[in-house]
Amino acid sequence: MRRILSLLLLSAPLVAASPPTLLDILSAELDRNFNVLKQKGDPPPYYMAYAVTDVETQTLSGSFGLVNSRNKSHLRYLDITIRVGSSKLDNYRIIKGERACFTSGSVIPLDDVPAAITRRIWLETDRTYRLAARRLIEIKSNEQVRVKQEDDSDDFSSEPPSVHQEPPAPLGELSANWIDHVRKWSGELSNYPGVLNSGVGLAIERETKYLVNTEGTRLVHGRTFATVQISAGGKASDGMDLATDEDFQGFDLARLPKPEVIEAAVARVGNDLSNLLKAPVAEPFVGPAILSGRAAGVFFHEIFGHRLEGHRQKDESEGQTFAKAVGTPVLPDFLSVKFDPTRETIESTDLNGYYKYDDEGVKAAPVTVVENGILKTFLMSRSPIQGFDHSNGHGRRQAGAEVVSRQSNLIVESTNKVSERALRAMLVAEIKRQNKPYGLYFEQVTGGYTLTQRRGLQAYTVIPLIVYRVYPDGRPDELVRGVDIVGTPLASFSKILATSDKLAVFNGYCGAESGQVPVSAVAPALLVSEIEIQKKEHSVDRPPLLARPTETGQ
Repeated sequence: MRRILSLLLLSAPLVAASPPTLLDILSAELDRNFNVLKQKGDPPPYYMAYAVTDVETQTLSGSFGLVNSRNKSHLRYLDITIRVGSSKLDNYRIIKGERACFTSGSVIPLDDVPAAITRRIWLETDRTYRLAARRLIEIKSNEQVRVKQEDDSDDFSSEPPSVHQEPPAPLGELSANWIDHVRKWSGELSNYPGVLNSGVGLAIERETKYLVNTEGTRLVHGRTFATVQISAGGKASDGMDLATDEDFQGFDLARLPKPEVIEAAVARVGNDLSNLLKAPVAEPFVGPAILSGRAAGVFFHEIFGHRLEGHRQKDESEGQTFAKAVGTPVLPDFLSVKFDPTRETIESTDLNGYYKYDDEGVKAAPVTVVENGILKTFLMSRSPIQGFDHSNGHGRRQAGAEVVSRQSNLIVESTNKVSERALRAMLVAEIKRQNKPYGLYFEQVTGGYTLTQRRGLQAYTVIPLIVYRVYPDGRPDELVRGVDIVGTPLASFSKILATSDKLAVFNGYCGAESGQVPVSAVAPALLVSEIEIQKKEHSVDRPPLLARPTETGQ
């Protein structure tokens, strides 16, 4: 008996079941809860999904030659989707322009312990179902007293399930070399006159996404991403707060530029700020301009990309700029625009808007939205609109928000492209033709925002950092400050005359109804016949009265 028992004990590890993974736990609990709610729920769900976003980050920041902070974080967020009613009409239908948010992005344990995770899923599923059932009643009541909406498309599309498991590589640790670099670079920024605050930040992130749904989708995927951010700020003599920055991105630390490239960027940021502090304030102006590739990318993202997001074509509170424009010209015929989340790199720069599956489990795919100036389609999630019944892989969200259609990697292509030297010559010719005293060159921008709802002004703002006046008589370009680009979208598109032959990348994060999502905008430089700038609001507080301690030797 002892012999048999010892053999059984020795062999037990060979036959023991592997511990359940997070995907196993989510799948089992989804099946259990869906079956119970279908039997007992009134109304029963017709679709459910559990999503977990696992985020690991390491950050390092320094200023004036010192490390200010070094942090690590690791969190998991649970998002639950429950649809009751039917795909024709369910609890996600928009009422009077109001979008429901059922999920809460609840934090769950990092360890794959079934008892702890399933308890949180159970509580969140119950809470979400109650909200969903209550809202469906409100929607059905509302349908009885309102006129029929113009777009009566279904609320949810049928899509094939996705099965794929490919977790991103581990993050690793920040080496001592990176800490030394941050100290050195942040210290160099403090040497420039007029710098009141400055910093160099390094962040690396690993995001792993898990998704299971009642259609059979079982996904584990994600990415790693690294960013170096260089910034400096100061105050001009008239009280205007000014800032300059540069950043670099890569899928991991090894794909960031070499240290000497980043060091050169540190010098540019410091010099740019010093020059801005002495630059004249720009006056309101309308005239010809060139937007650099990065500036043009932000320009297209704000004034064009947001108006192509599918849910805005259905929501009657939105301006619906292009809802009826499919098949008609919306841009000059030499321009095409695509969104390609499958594109990893352009011009040796890693793209922040890259992903393999969207947040509804639909496989990513390139989408040409404009071809030779003609509008072809919209960015679609699983919320259909008239003429477009299926997703094209652009349903996206931040953890804790509901999915809507969002941008990915925006890429502008041109057939009317010339060298940058020729584009500048065209700008000078346009200045002379319009008899303007000067034109503008927008070298750097930091971002922008746009208004898309019909109750507000259909307008946009792009926020430049580095802007030059370009004189037609051959005088050197003049740096100016205190300017915002403003305009209305439809009027702006018709002003594009030509582009350069080189693409530039703007990587960033876009905020909208479904939170912050990573995006990229890729474009050539644009020559426009007319652009409007306005003065930027600024403080009237004077610069510090005391000299910096380093300047007095104290």
